[in-house]
Amino acid sequence: MRRDLLSLDKSNAESVARHLVMVAQLLDEDPELALEHARAARQRAGRIAVVRETAGVAAYHAGEWAEALSELRTARRMSGGSGLLAVMADCERGLGRPERAIELGRSDEARALQGDEATELRIVVAGARMDLGQFDQAVVTLQTAELDPARTGSAAARLFYAYAEALLAADRGDEALTWFMNAASADLDGETDAEERAAELSGHGDGEGADWTAAFDDDEDEDGEAAEDESDSPAAEQDSEDDGPEKSDKPAEGSEN
Repeated sequence: MRRDLLSLDKSNAESVARHLVMVAQLLDEDPELALEHARAARQRAGRIAVVRETAGVAAYHAGEWAEALSELRTARRMSGGSGLLAVMADCERGLGRPERAIELGRSDEARALQGDEATELRIVVAGARMDLGQFDQAVVTLQTAELDPARTGSAAARLFYAYAEALLAADRGDEALTWFMNAASADLDGETDAEERAAELSGHGDGEGADWTAAFDDDEDEDGEAAEDESDSPAAEQDSEDDGPEKSDKPAEGSEN
């Protein structure tokens, strides 16, 4: 960031840097105040791409979709690249334009994305499909190699959670429960409410603190009951009766030859 501010005089660069630091510190707990700092930085250094990008991110967190989209577009024109494409697509959704979000997901820049950036854009595009009532297409959008229940971490948890939401909207409740549970297992930092959603779907709780793992216990109980039923069945009793002492081919003592 300091390299980007070298074109400013020292006093102005220090002031802009302080505003950008405050944006980073306030973004999660007070996005409106963070946006005020971002706007102050933009007024002092509006020709620097990182400042415009920061202003766009701050506006996004504050729910100012149009401002966020404008700032991010400006930053991309200044610096090039396809960074924050998912944020831009989500801004289109926020503005009630899911079709444009889907178009961004089809762009050449979108196809060049990899890793978590590609995953985030898929999640947004799937959300746009759901906005349009295209639930089955939302499910297909999220079906990638990254949809591996063995993965953990924030990106995996968000993907699994979005997939579960799409499945639920597509009236595939059993599969949705499975992926909410996968999301809960992957969510090491508790960023989602996947545990609560899984508990609600499995009927084992409502709200915070619900025991979503009880769904696994039910499966084990059912397996146990099935085993007991099988052992008590007439066929099992018949097998028990048939299992008598083995007959010997040797004649009994005292028998006639």
